[in-house]
Amino acid sequence: MRKSSLIISAALAAALPALAGQGVEVSHLGTDNTLVRVAGEGKYLILPIQENIDDAKINVIVDNEIVKTFYARLAKSKTDFTVPFDLTPYKGKRVELLVETPQGRENVREAKGDVCWKAMEISDSFDTTNREKYRPAYHHTPRYGWMNDPNGMFHKDGKWHLYYQHNPYGSKWQNMTWGHSVSSDLVNWEHLPIAVEPDGLGSIFSGSCAIDTEGTAGYGPGAVVAMYTSAGRSQVQSLAGSTDGGLTFDKYEGNPVLPLDSEARDPNMWWNPDTKEWTLILAHALDHEMLIFTSPDLKEWTLQSSFGKGIGAQDGVWECPDLFELPAPGGKGTKWVLICNINPGGPFGGSAAQYFIGDFDGKTFKADTDKNGNVPTKWMDYGKDHYATVSWSDAPAGRRVAIGWMSNWEYAAEVPTQQFRSANTLPREMKLFKGADGDIYLASVPVQELEALRGEVVAESGKATLGATPLKIEIPASTEGLYEITAQFDADKKGKVELTLGNSAGEEAVIVYDAATRTASFDRTRAGVSDFSQSFPAVTVAPTHEKTGRVELRVFVDRSSVEVFGNGGEFVMTNLVFPTEPYLNLSVSAPEGGAKLSGIKVYAVGAEALR
Repeated sequence: MRKSSLIISAALAAALPALAGQGVEVSHLGTDNTLVRVAGEGKYLILPIQENIDDAKINVIVDNEIVKTFYARLAKSKTDFTVPFDLTPYKGKRVELLVETPQGRENVREAKGDVCWKAMEISDSFDTTNREKYRPAYHHTPRYGWMNDPNGMFHKDGKWHLYYQHNPYGSKWQNMTWGHSVSSDLVNWEHLPIAVEPDGLGSIFSGSCAIDTEGTAGYGPGAVVAMYTSAGRSQVQSLAGSTDGGLTFDKYEGNPVLPLDSEARDPNMWWNPDTKEWTLILAHALDHEMLIFTSPDLKEWTLQSSFGKGIGAQDGVWECPDLFELPAPGGKGTKWVLICNINPGGPFGGSAAQYFIGDFDGKTFKADTDKNGNVPTKWMDYGKDHYATVSWSDAPAGRRVAIGWMSNWEYAAEVPTQQFRSANTLPREMKLFKGADGDIYLASVPVQELEALRGEVVAESGKATLGATPLKIEIPASTEGLYEITAQFDADKKGKVELTLGNSAGEEAVIVYDAATRTASFDRTRAGVSDFSQSFPAVTVAPTHEKTGRVELRVFVDRSSVEVFGNGGEFVMTNLVFPTEPYLNLSVSAPEGGAKLSGIKVYAVGAEALR
């Protein structure tokens, strides 16, 4: 009788479970199909990411049931950075990830050759220490991952809540959830756990939050209610409520509450105390219009009107609306402002925020016309990097504070960062003013809380007559290129004043006021790194809405942005910049002569905002 033997082929042995990183077992089930089993204890499964490859589809299986699906660019040949997958909701249960990698047999390469498997590990911590040269010091950013639109913002119990479109598994757009940060001063931000995650209706796109004082939605008086777009094969509007101040949300079991047969998104709702009902403005994206609905309970909605067909900038898609009331200039009653973000179609390409001034009767918005009887196109910000701007609800003392996404869809996914992508603009207080042409415009004023960032005056100049020879001001290296500039000057009737930020590498960002055209411009064509996109080098131009030649500037310089506020926010330009070294050379000149400088100060930023 022959003695039997068991022979296992090398190929079969390679397919058996193998210990990868700490606490992880990996089984390759085919060319592009891999099972990852969590075999150890810990808070996070650390996932290695390679940015410039395709997404892998990851099904999270808990006790044999798929509980979550997300997408991540799992590293094939190198690891650019890592992201954490939170295991705490599944403690004590069997957790597996079934991974479909983007490679087929025709690619020859099989998933088992990818570097990600050996680099995965279980850990009780995730290092969020900044490793990015261009991460802003005093603008809000995500700790890691992608961010775009701010949404769901409200104020409650002394806290400003900021939610945002977030990919927690990479720094490209994907896996849209509501990230969450909170601040008591609009400067220092505390990062909180994800607030709203995708579900069977789709990803969680933009939306709004408000305090339901009356408890009309069924979550109780004082609950925080949220409406957002559920984006699957179609876009529908969903409802959720929070009884813990916005930390967690319970989704309404009857979602969606507002399905339409055409693409609509980004619901922005508020309680109307005059009509005792909820008002909702919704972007009818491809139809270039806004829809206005009313509801007694946030569940049953009645379409009241639409606005926008053939009015304003009509390119791209209409998104992220906001509608609010402000005191009219001169204290004469009030006017309503309707913000309409569009992409593409901005004045300098790509994304931008337009707005309309008018009247609203609770059901219909009617825009004001100019002296020629036309509805003018007006822009909130004349930079390249100001989009998806919306305001906080329930702000104290009647304040209307807004914030935007500081990027542009033309190049947002390509800017030179990896650990995170995108920042928010500085918060701005909304006010109305009358321009030199007699029309009413929207001013964006840096919020008063930003003055707390000011450290000592590190450079300054008093009164001076400006000419072609630049007045040079050296900014100390100790500032690390983080500062605020204030400047006041009077230009000759047809002259120009130029303010240049430069460095020893010859890079420069140039702000020019032109008295002849009553405009201000920002030139970043030589400002630093720009080879990631042909659309990035640009000169943006803003009308100044004045006729005196007298200009006051506040210029906020961070590691990768310059925000210019003129004459109390009556003109604004927000632009990203990526200098290879900080701008420490400041010069002011008037090429045609005749301009008078009243004074200029440079304040160091006192401390970095909290991450």
